[in-house]
Amino acid sequence: MRTMRFLLQKEFRQIFRNRAILVMIMVMPVMQLIILPLAADYEVKNINLAVVDNDHSTYSQKLITTAAASGYFKLSGYRSSYKEALQLIENDDADLILEIPKNFERNLVRENHQQLFIAVNAINGVKAGLGVSYLNTILKNFNADIRLQVKPAAKFNTAPLIEITVSNWYNPLLDYHTFMVPGILAILITMVGGFLSALNIVKEKEVGTIEQINVSPLKKYHFILGKLIPFWILGNVVFTLGLLIAWLVYGITPLGNILLLYGFIWIYLLAILGFGLLISTFCDTQQQAMFIMFFFMMIFILMGGLFTAIDSMPEWAKYISRFTPVSYLIEVMRMVVLKGSTFKDVLPHFLKIGLFAVVLNVWAVLNYKKTS
Repeated sequence: MRTMRFLLQKEFRQIFRNRAILVMIMVMPVMQLIILPLAADYEVKNINLAVVDNDHSTYSQKLITTAAASGYFKLSGYRSSYKEALQLIENDDADLILEIPKNFERNLVRENHQQLFIAVNAINGVKAGLGVSYLNTILKNFNADIRLQVKPAAKFNTAPLIEITVSNWYNPLLDYHTFMVPGILAILITMVGGFLSALNIVKEKEVGTIEQINVSPLKKYHFILGKLIPFWILGNVVFTLGLLIAWLVYGITPLGNILLLYGFIWIYLLAILGFGLLISTFCDTQQQAMFIMFFFMMIFILMGGLFTAIDSMPEWAKYISRFTPVSYLIEVMRMVVLKGSTFKDVLPHFLKIGLFAVVLNVWAVLNYKKTS
């Protein structure tokens, strides 16, 4: 214990002596958690819509006004021909073209049938798909309103209809902040713990103090624990700050037991810090450690389930995601914060992340080569 106390005093003095690390630990995660959820918006709005109105009737004007008033579309221009409207798409000034044919109102009233033409800029497939979906919904609602105005109610089919009532559980207002903030906090914890621990031992190598440690009677596991415990404590501080920001800025409070969250974070930090320390035992310079950790961090972010649901990934990607510790943290964060899950619900994740912690830290201790 006396040895560990001296080691921890040394590590904390080094950390607090370096103000850049303090800024990285305290200020950067707070700023990122405030800004990133505001930018990572799943809702696609302000879709640029170009209109070619060949009818200039009351119905065509009403349709255009309805689309503009929906909040999803922004009219980027009226054009007299499809060729002119297509030029807006080529110049990235429009995402969709809605062409209303001649005699639109007359054919709709007399023949009960009329076709519209929609051209879509599909370079951004997600935006194109959502834009067409939004516009189709607006057209269906507009069509239903026209039918009610033109046809008497008695001419409609009086057969029973099924009425669907939708209930949004866990996120009643469909607020994307509620979904994104726990995931982004999980990524920030991973980045802080992973990068700092990966650079720690390598810094000792570059400065030259690692040679003094190697010739000392210090045990290998003492050395690894001395490197791990300070960042484990700081990781908990960052997590606490993240929960406070989520509450103060976004009004998000965990529905589940907050101690359950901390229990998982304690084990998770052991795993990710062990991973960072393992990387540092393989590297000789901080630059090497940064590049290797950056490589793995990109995999963690893109395949951890933050932006893309793991269930929608190909089978090979699902298999890789099982070996990314951050995927378990993101899922547990959302389960406990949004759904109020209990310990029984997240027990499999506890066991898996505990296995990660044991394997990575034991590997780091064994891989650290110490000369006596």
